[in-house]
Amino acid sequence: MIRITALMDNRSSENKMLINEHGLSYLIESTTARLLFDCGGSGHTLDNAHRLGLSLKDLDGVVLSHSHYDHAAGYRDLVEAGLGSTVLYTGPGFFEKKFAFDGVRYTDLSAGFDESFLTEHGITREETAGLKKIADGIWLVSGFPRQYDFETIPGRFVRQTAEGFMTDDFGDEQCIVLEQEDHLVVLVGCSHPGILNMVSEVRRQFGKPVQAVYGGTHLVEADHDRVEKTLAILRSLGMETCGFSHCSGDSAEEIACGHTEITTCHLAVGDSIFLS
Repeated sequence: MIRITALMDNRSSENKMLINEHGLSYLIESTTARLLFDCGGSGHTLDNAHRLGLSLKDLDGVVLSHSHYDHAAGYRDLVEAGLGSTVLYTGPGFFEKKFAFDGVRYTDLSAGFDESFLTEHGITREETAGLKKIADGIWLVSGFPRQYDFETIPGRFVRQTAEGFMTDDFGDEQCIVLEQEDHLVVLVGCSHPGILNMVSEVRRQFGKPVQAVYGGTHLVEADHDRVEKTLAILRSLGMETCGFSHCSGDSAEEIACGHTEITTCHLAVGDSIFLS
């Protein structure tokens, strides 16, 4: 049995004691490992875990999908509270500074910590390059070829490099794959490289249908036609269940709910999924 619990999301749930804010964090509990996937943007993620009676102490690992603050800034709170794990999994280029640029001003969207913070707290960073197994039946995937040209990244997202500011291609983004006997379950943080690019690569790597996708699909800015096209291709890749969170967008969720062949839900803060 695997339990996936949303410790942070944009939306509130029926548990009104929990705090919701712009961000994402999932606690994954299986028979082989306890992992935290993303940490939200603040210490409220820890508060929610406390209210739910879920321990974040002595985890087998912390996985950060990418370095934007709403997924990674809460990591500092986790570590400074003496919680988490001595192992942090990130994608390549994680510590490049990230900004939103409106043509005049730059807004820092970065995680708020650097490699010296990890050294200070005795944390080992393991970088995912392609495919990495982190526990029995649990994998990380990074490096997503751009197969679908309509999955574009908004131009306002930039990264600061030694050569100056460049368009952010989100080469640091990674996802979690839960390998079941005959299918896969994929957990995504924000899907900046494109949800189809990500799921297609996972399908190619494992040669199994992706039966379920949970997390932020970043369809919040997609128009009706793109959402419909995305859902159709996801169905062709094996998707039967889609659990939206965070940056998926109300419109995309409403459109998906109109497809009777897809089981949909929103994982709000405090909500859980149980996989047999």
